[in-house]
Amino acid sequence: MMTRILVVDDEDKIRQMIRKYAEYEGFKVDEACDGLEAVDRCASTHYDLVVMDIMMPNLDGFSACKEIKKANPDIPFILLSALGEEYDKVHGFDIGVDDYVVKPFSSKELMMRIHAILKRVHPAAADTDSFILDGMEIDYSARIVSIDGQRVQLSPKEYDLLAYLVKNMGIALTREQILQSVWGYDFFGDDRTLDTHIKLLRRNLGDYSKYIVTLRGVGYRFEKEN
Repeated sequence: MMTRILVVDDEDKIRQMIRKYAEYEGFKVDEACDGLEAVDRCASTHYDLVVMDIMMPNLDGFSACKEIKKANPDIPFILLSALGEEYDKVHGFDIGVDDYVVKPFSSKELMMRIHAILKRVHPAAADTDSFILDGMEIDYSARIVSIDGQRVQLSPKEYDLLAYLVKNMGIALTREQILQSVWGYDFFGDDRTLDTHIKLLRRNLGDYSKYIVTLRGVGYRFEKEN
Protein backbone atom coordinates (compact mmCIF):
# COMPACT_ATOMS: atom_id res chain seq x y z
CA MET A 1 0.00 0.00 0.00
CA MET A 2 1.13 3.58 -0.65
CA THR A 3 2.60 5.35 2.36
CA ARG A 4 0.22 8.07 3.54
CA ILE A 5 1.42 11.18 5.34
CA LEU A 6 -0.40 14.18 6.80
CA VAL A 7 1.08 17.66 6.36
CA VAL A 8 -0.16 20.20 8.91
CA ASP A 9 0.68 23.89 8.58
CA ASP A 10 -1.33 27.10 8.54
CA GLU A 11 0.75 28.38 5.59
CA ASP A 12 -0.58 27.09 2.29
CA LYS A 13 2.77 27.63 0.52
CA ILE A 14 4.55 25.41 3.04
CA ARG A 15 1.97 22.64 2.65
CA GLN A 16 2.12 22.79 -1.14
CA MET A 17 5.93 22.70 -1.17
CA ILE A 18 6.03 19.63 1.07
CA ARG A 19 3.23 17.97 -0.94
CA LYS A 20 5.15 18.52 -4.20
CA TYR A 21 8.28 16.79 -2.96
CA ALA A 22 6.46 14.09 -0.99
CA GLU A 23 4.31 13.09 -3.96
CA TYR A 24 7.43 13.01 -6.12
CA GLU A 25 8.86 10.53 -3.59
CA GLY A 26 5.78 8.36 -4.04
CA PHE A 27 3.79 9.28 -0.91
CA LYS A 28 0.06 9.88 -0.66
CA VAL A 29 -0.39 13.30 0.96
CA ASP A 30 -3.28 14.83 2.89
CA GLU A 31 -3.29 18.34 4.33
CA ALA A 32 -4.62 20.12 7.42
CA CYS A 33 -4.40 23.85 8.12
CA ASP A 34 -4.36 23.68 11.92
CA GLY A 35 -4.10 21.31 14.87
CA LEU A 36 -7.83 20.80 15.26
CA GLU A 37 -8.21 19.67 11.65
CA ALA A 38 -5.21 17.38 12.10
CA VAL A 39 -6.80 15.71 15.13
CA ASP A 40 -10.03 15.17 13.19
CA ARG A 41 -8.20 13.70 10.19
CA CYS A 42 -6.16 11.32 12.31
CA ALA A 43 -9.33 10.14 14.03
CA SER A 44 -10.81 8.98 10.72
CA THR A 45 -7.75 8.11 8.60
CA HIS A 46 -4.62 6.03 9.19
CA TYR A 47 -1.38 7.92 8.57
CA ASP A 48 2.10 6.46 8.46
CA LEU A 49 3.67 9.78 9.46
CA VAL A 50 2.66 13.35 10.33
CA VAL A 51 4.64 16.48 9.49
CA MET A 52 3.30 19.26 11.73
CA ASP A 53 4.07 22.92 12.35
CA ILE A 54 4.21 24.05 15.98
CA MET A 55 2.84 27.60 15.81
CA MET A 56 -0.71 27.36 14.43
CA PRO A 57 -4.09 28.91 15.25
CA ASN A 58 -6.86 27.05 17.10
CA LEU A 59 -4.57 24.25 18.34
CA ASP A 60 -0.77 24.32 18.33
CA GLY A 61 1.41 21.46 17.13
CA PHE A 62 2.47 20.28 20.59
CA SER A 63 -1.13 20.01 21.79
CA ALA A 64 -2.32 18.37 18.57
CA CYS A 65 0.51 15.84 18.74
CA LYS A 66 -0.36 14.87 22.32
CA GLU A 67 -4.04 14.55 21.44
CA ILE A 68 -3.39 12.40 18.36
CA LYS A 69 -0.99 10.13 20.27
CA LYS A 70 -3.69 9.32 22.83
CA ALA A 71 -5.42 7.17 20.20
CA ASN A 72 -2.40 6.51 17.94
CA PRO A 73 0.68 6.25 20.22
CA ASP A 74 2.91 4.72 17.54
CA ILE A 75 2.36 7.28 14.79
CA PRO A 76 5.67 9.08 14.02
CA PHE A 77 5.84 12.88 14.03
CA ILE A 78 8.16 15.48 12.53
CA LEU A 79 7.61 18.94 14.00
CA LEU A 80 8.32 22.15 12.07
CA SER A 81 9.11 25.45 13.75
CA ALA A 82 10.46 28.87 12.88
CA LEU A 83 11.72 29.31 16.42
CA GLY A 84 14.50 26.77 16.65
CA GLU A 85 14.77 27.13 20.42
CA GLU A 86 16.19 24.27 22.45
CA TYR A 87 13.10 24.22 24.68
CA ASP A 88 10.89 23.41 21.70
CA LYS A 89 13.10 20.47 20.77
CA VAL A 90 13.26 19.09 24.29
CA HIS A 91 9.52 19.49 24.79
CA GLY A 92 8.83 17.87 21.42
CA PHE A 93 10.98 14.84 22.15
CA ASP A 94 9.40 14.55 25.62
CA ILE A 95 5.94 14.10 24.09
CA GLY A 96 7.15 11.48 21.63
CA VAL A 97 8.12 13.46 18.54
CA ASP A 98 10.55 11.57 16.27
CA ASP A 99 12.32 14.50 14.65
CA TYR A 100 12.40 18.28 14.55
CA VAL A 101 13.07 20.58 11.57
CA VAL A 102 13.66 24.32 11.81
CA LYS A 103 12.22 26.68 9.19
CA PRO A 104 13.42 27.57 6.62
CA PHE A 105 14.39 24.04 5.72
CA SER A 106 15.56 22.09 2.69
CA SER A 107 12.78 20.01 1.15
CA LYS A 108 15.27 17.32 0.19
CA GLU A 109 16.52 17.15 3.77
CA LEU A 110 12.95 16.81 5.02
CA MET A 111 12.32 13.94 2.59
CA MET A 112 15.49 12.20 3.78
CA ARG A 113 14.31 12.50 7.38
CA ILE A 114 10.88 11.14 6.47
CA HIS A 115 12.45 8.14 4.73
CA ALA A 116 14.77 7.52 7.69
CA ILE A 117 11.90 7.50 10.18
CA LEU A 118 9.70 5.27 8.02
CA LYS A 119 12.51 2.75 7.58
CA ARG A 120 13.01 2.65 11.33
CA VAL A 121 9.31 2.38 12.15
CA HIS A 122 8.41 0.07 9.24
CA PRO A 123 11.62 -1.86 8.41
CA ALA A 124 9.78 -4.36 6.21
CA ALA A 125 8.57 -1.54 3.98
CA ALA A 126 12.13 -0.56 3.18
CA ASP A 127 12.75 -3.98 1.64
CA THR A 128 10.02 -3.38 -0.95
CA ASP A 129 11.09 0.16 -1.83
CA SER A 130 12.01 -0.81 -5.37
CA PHE A 131 10.78 -1.09 -8.94
CA ILE A 132 11.48 -4.09 -11.17
CA LEU A 133 10.85 -4.34 -14.91
CA ASP A 134 12.24 -7.55 -16.39
CA GLY A 135 16.02 -7.17 -15.91
CA MET A 136 15.95 -3.55 -14.74
CA GLU A 137 15.68 -2.76 -11.03
CA ILE A 138 15.52 0.58 -9.22
CA ASP A 139 16.32 0.60 -5.51
CA TYR A 140 14.76 3.87 -4.40
CA SER A 141 16.16 3.80 -0.87
CA ALA A 142 19.75 3.36 -2.11
CA ARG A 143 19.26 5.35 -5.36
CA ILE A 144 20.74 2.47 -7.35
CA VAL A 145 19.71 1.32 -10.84
CA SER A 146 20.74 -2.16 -12.04
CA ILE A 147 20.32 -3.88 -15.38
CA ASP A 148 20.72 -7.65 -15.56
CA GLY A 149 22.39 -7.55 -12.16
CA GLN A 150 24.94 -4.90 -13.14
CA ARG A 151 24.82 -1.47 -11.55
CA VAL A 152 24.27 1.39 -14.01
CA GLN A 153 26.29 4.54 -13.38
CA LEU A 154 23.84 7.42 -13.53
CA SER A 155 24.42 11.03 -12.56
CA PRO A 156 22.21 12.31 -9.69
CA LYS A 157 19.99 14.18 -12.15
CA GLU A 158 19.71 11.18 -14.47
CA TYR A 159 18.60 9.06 -11.52
CA ASP A 160 16.09 11.71 -10.37
CA LEU A 161 14.73 11.94 -13.91
CA LEU A 162 14.33 8.17 -14.28
CA ALA A 163 12.71 7.82 -10.84
CA TYR A 164 10.23 10.58 -11.65
CA LEU A 165 9.30 9.05 -15.01
CA VAL A 166 8.89 5.56 -13.52
CA LYS A 167 6.83 6.74 -10.55
CA ASN A 168 4.51 8.45 -13.04
CA MET A 169 4.45 5.47 -15.41
CA GLY A 170 1.84 5.73 -18.14
CA ILE A 171 1.30 9.46 -17.58
CA ALA A 172 2.09 12.00 -20.29
CA LEU A 173 4.45 14.46 -18.60
CA THR A 174 5.05 17.87 -20.10
CA ARG A 175 8.52 19.34 -20.25
CA GLU A 176 7.44 21.97 -17.73
CA GLN A 177 6.20 19.33 -15.28
CA ILE A 178 9.44 17.39 -15.50
CA LEU A 179 11.67 20.45 -15.18
CA GLN A 180 9.75 21.76 -12.18
CA SER A 181 9.66 18.38 -10.43
CA VAL A 182 13.23 17.24 -11.13
CA TRP A 183 15.12 20.54 -11.38
CA GLY A 184 12.86 22.61 -9.12
CA TYR A 185 10.80 25.76 -9.47
CA ASP A 186 13.95 27.89 -9.50
CA PHE A 187 15.17 26.35 -12.77
CA PHE A 188 15.87 28.96 -15.43
CA GLY A 189 17.31 26.81 -18.22
CA ASP A 190 15.59 25.65 -21.38
CA ASP A 191 14.19 22.45 -22.87
CA ARG A 192 17.59 21.44 -24.20
CA THR A 193 18.72 20.66 -20.66
CA LEU A 194 15.95 18.09 -20.31
CA ASP A 195 16.46 16.66 -23.79
CA THR A 196 20.20 16.26 -23.16
CA HIS A 197 19.58 14.38 -19.91
CA ILE A 198 17.00 12.15 -21.62
CA LYS A 199 19.58 11.35 -24.30
CA LEU A 200 22.22 10.46 -21.69
CA LEU A 201 19.71 8.42 -19.66
CA ARG A 202 18.62 6.44 -22.72
CA ARG A 203 22.23 5.71 -23.58
CA ASN A 204 22.88 4.36 -20.07
CA LEU A 205 19.70 2.25 -20.04
CA GLY A 206 20.54 0.46 -23.28
CA ASP A 207 17.66 -1.75 -24.42
CA TYR A 208 15.45 -0.36 -21.68
CA SER A 209 15.61 3.11 -23.23
CA LYS A 210 12.67 2.05 -25.42
CA TYR A 211 10.36 2.50 -22.43
CA ILE A 212 11.00 6.25 -22.39
CA VAL A 213 8.61 7.50 -25.05
CA THR A 214 8.99 10.92 -26.66
CA LEU A 215 5.70 12.79 -26.98
CA ARG A 216 6.33 15.32 -29.71
CA GLY A 217 5.30 18.81 -28.74
CA VAL A 218 4.47 17.66 -25.20
CA GLY A 219 7.23 15.89 -23.30
CA TYR A 220 7.89 12.29 -22.28
CA ARG A 221 6.20 9.20 -20.83
CA PHE A 222 7.57 6.00 -19.29
CA GLU A 223 5.52 3.19 -20.81
CA LYS A 224 6.43 -0.42 -20.04
CA GLU A 225 4.10 -1.77 -22.74
CA ASN A 226 5.86 0.20 -25.45
